[in-house]
Amino acid sequence: MSNQIKVTNEETLLQKLAQVRAAQREYAEFGQERVDKIFFAAAMAANKARIPLAKAAVAETGMGVVEDKVIKNHYASEYIYNRYKDEKTCGEIERDAAFGITKIAEPFGVIAAVIPTTNPTSTAIFKCLLALKTRNGLLISPHPRAKCCTAEAARIVLEAAVKAGAPDDIIGWIDAPSVQLSTLVMKEADLILATGGPGMVKSAYGSGKPAIGVGAGNTPAIIDSGADIRTAVSSILLSKTFDNGMICASEQSAIVLRDVYDEFKKEMLYRGAYILNAANAEKLRKIILINGALNAAVVGQPAAKIAALAGIDVPPDAKILIGEVENVEPAEEFAHEKLSPVLALYKAADFDDALKKASRLIADGGLGHTSVLYADEVKAGDKIKRWYAAMRTCRCLLNSPASQGALGDVYNFKLTPSLTLGCGAAGGNSVSENVGAKHLINIKTVVERRENMLWFRAPEKVYFKKGCLGVALTELKDVLHKKRAFIVTDSFLFNGGFTKPVTDVLEKIGIAHTTFFNVAPDPTLACAKEGAKAMTDFGPDVVIAVGGGSPLDAAKIMRLLYEKPDTVFEDVAMRFADIRKRISPLPKLGEKAYFIAVPTTAGTGSEVTPFAVITDESTGVKYPLADYELLPDMAIVDADLMMNIPKGLTAASGVDALTHALEALASVMASDFTNGLANEAVKLLFEYLPAAYQKGAADPLAREKTAHAACMAGMAFGNAFLGVCHSMAHKLGAYHHLPHGVANALMIGEVIRFNSAEAPAKMGMFPQYKYPEAKSRYAALASLLNLGGKTDSDKVDRLIGAIDALKKTLNLPATIAGAGVDENKFLATLDKMTEDAFDDQCTGANPRYPLFAEIKQMYLNAYYGAKNGGNK
Repeated sequence: MSNQIKVTNEETLLQKLAQVRAAQREYAEFGQERVDKIFFAAAMAANKARIPLAKAAVAETGMGVVEDKVIKNHYASEYIYNRYKDEKTCGEIERDAAFGITKIAEPFGVIAAVIPTTNPTSTAIFKCLLALKTRNGLLISPHPRAKCCTAEAARIVLEAAVKAGAPDDIIGWIDAPSVQLSTLVMKEADLILATGGPGMVKSAYGSGKPAIGVGAGNTPAIIDSGADIRTAVSSILLSKTFDNGMICASEQSAIVLRDVYDEFKKEMLYRGAYILNAANAEKLRKIILINGALNAAVVGQPAAKIAALAGIDVPPDAKILIGEVENVEPAEEFAHEKLSPVLALYKAADFDDALKKASRLIADGGLGHTSVLYADEVKAGDKIKRWYAAMRTCRCLLNSPASQGALGDVYNFKLTPSLTLGCGAAGGNSVSENVGAKHLINIKTVVERRENMLWFRAPEKVYFKKGCLGVALTELKDVLHKKRAFIVTDSFLFNGGFTKPVTDVLEKIGIAHTTFFNVAPDPTLACAKEGAKAMTDFGPDVVIAVGGGSPLDAAKIMRLLYEKPDTVFEDVAMRFADIRKRISPLPKLGEKAYFIAVPTTAGTGSEVTPFAVITDESTGVKYPLADYELLPDMAIVDADLMMNIPKGLTAASGVDALTHALEALASVMASDFTNGLANEAVKLLFEYLPAAYQKGAADPLAREKTAHAACMAGMAFGNAFLGVCHSMAHKLGAYHHLPHGVANALMIGEVIRFNSAEAPAKMGMFPQYKYPEAKSRYAALASLLNLGGKTDSDKVDRLIGAIDALKKTLNLPATIAGAGVDENKFLATLDKMTEDAFDDQCTGANPRYPLFAEIKQMYLNAYYGAKNGGNK
């Protein structure tokens, strides 16, 4: 080792600190194998010196029991070594390649270790070993009354560590400790590990450096009626006599229920305790505290010596002194932490009284530390739960001696072994557990960009092809064995006979059915509740929704209320950034009723999506619900049900489906699975939607292909989600009573231009979306549609032009003004529409994250026409 500087003043302390810091920088480069070799050698050396160090501690401090200090030294070396011998504390300590997370352990630097007079050698060993295991330097500030034995413990560990390969000055100590030097070392260190009295711990936390300090203990032990009294008494005596009660966790009071109180006292007397009479208890009170503080003269002294100091004659072999008291307030001297073989004994009227007394004792000097209960673990389960709920302590020990039990790894192997017991926020500490190696290392986390999981979810079965309805529905009897069907539709479809093909099949296969047809456009919560009540009355095992978006959405909500009537819409309608992480997911559905969706329009795609929108008729608030539990179990896409859709509905729903596909394609959540569906849907709609609009039932192939395209677009956006076009369309339609498809048609061109910016103000956020690429996606789609163009910009312009031409073919308006929206009303609602659109659930998946001003400008452009720059 290098020449040891004798630290006696600030100058030599700073010199020593520089030595330790230089040694630590060198040690920080050591690998795990070298560190573990040093850790082993240091632990072995400390263990071998356990007896002489124990003798030195008692000789210097005049406190404690040599034999018990031997155990503590043994514990500090052997138990700590065994707990951490295989733990990784150097370099890479954890790696998850799949999730792209690597954790690297790095040392703090130089640790200031404040050592108490009560455990001067064992705590020094403990802190030295933790520092060596974690590649930290250590500078020890001993208690002035234990400076020699603490320094000797540190010297023994240091010499063994250096011999095993550690840098010469990795551990240092103050030879002439003082408050000034202790304060300085705490100020200059990188971390403070403080064990000692409240004043010292407070100083550590006030040093301006990270600190791990521990609070005072005032441990109460409750003895329940069903406790094993012999075990309780023996355990308390074992703990309370250990090193003359100097462990901070040791029991300071026993609170015994009335019906076992006499038995407890008798057992205590039999086992060697001395119970003071009232007069002697009063004498002892006078020496426990001096001016409100614990009298140092009683700390760690044997019972007989403490009695003598009080002028009480007790047998020399008396193990502990017990004072029977009633007062649990601070005015009672016995109610304090005594750090000696002195125990307060309280009688509790019942268990509640015991909890009340224990809680009050903890509140005065024991917050966060330790509490004990002796009870029947099998029969007193409820009491045990009430006990640990009531105790504001970080260690709640059941049927265990507090001193040894709280230290860990003796009476419970899973409790971390430690000689520094954190007391958490209640005790004013930064740590609420037994301090260990993990508290002395910094964890550097290397986070690699990952697309950890995408998904594709669709109904269990999707039947399609003109005329497939009857074949698909026969599964209800042959495969699913259903008996009662509840049909949800609207009055127009019901009166128009659109549900007859369904009921004809149900009657043919012998399934009882009823129809609820009171669904209006924009279905309300009242409607859903009415339908759910009808469902409950009928008791279906299958729900069949027939219609456009409104009946399908209403049926989703009705089934939810039928199966889970306590659903709170405000919770499940809450916005989410990622559907996998939503705060309030829907409960599991399908336990009562299988769900079949049969669309009669080619637009919403609701038959294959997890979305539903319901309106609270009392407030006008629309609740957009999104959860895969709403996904139908079966979708039946039969173009026979769509042959006679009116031209206006064909146009609006067809463009809605087109917008679904375009938004899914550009979404930050788009995937290979959704892209294929979206691209094919767009291709089919461009090819067949004009004929479906112009010829209707006269071109059944066109009807069928648009139906398939709408379903495919639904599956695409049901997994990739939508974007700001739908956000803006939702609000435009709501404020100005435009059909949803028309509103989308008015906004989609503006949104494509907006999303195509290659240097947007803000890009959408999702791990797989690495850079702005909406423009290239749109250009690729234009190429798929054979629209021509040499550059991506040209191709995007051609795509927008093709969409405009399609809208013109469908006789859809080119501008919001052209749709008949009054200019004054539009401008009056513009700011509110802008804010609401920004906050719409769909906005988050947009590839370009829009600012308020940008949404507003798109609205203006769409109202007046982009060629006019959004101006009149």
